[in-house]
Amino acid sequence: MSRFFCEKFSKGHLICHGCPERSFKIKGHPLPVCARCTGLYLGSFSYIIILLIFNWGFNLTLFLAGLLLIIPTLGDGITQYFTLRESNNRLRFITGIIGGVGLGIMITSIRFLV
Repeated sequence: MSRFFCEKFSKGHLICHGCPERSFKIKGHPLPVCARCTGLYLGSFSYIIILLIFNWGFNLTLFLAGLLLIIPTLGDGITQYFTLRESNNRLRFITGIIGGVGLGIMITSIRFLV
């Protein structure tokens, strides 16, 4: 098992591994989700608020834009998983926000494209 793979993840934490070294800390206590998942949740929630304000139509182009927004998150996660490089919490969080917005776009676009 890779040294970057958190033991908690293998014990059934399916939403997030919650590794303390990959999580933001408040007064020395790590959050229950990692920096990337924090960004994903924040990005998805932000997209819902944006959608409520700007209720635009959905089409294939918007779906593809959402797909493109997920690529940085996947790239960061995959290169870190295969130990090609070590990411940091700031980069995990930023790519997580971008990916969260992309995921929100894709989910809402699928609803309207079907």
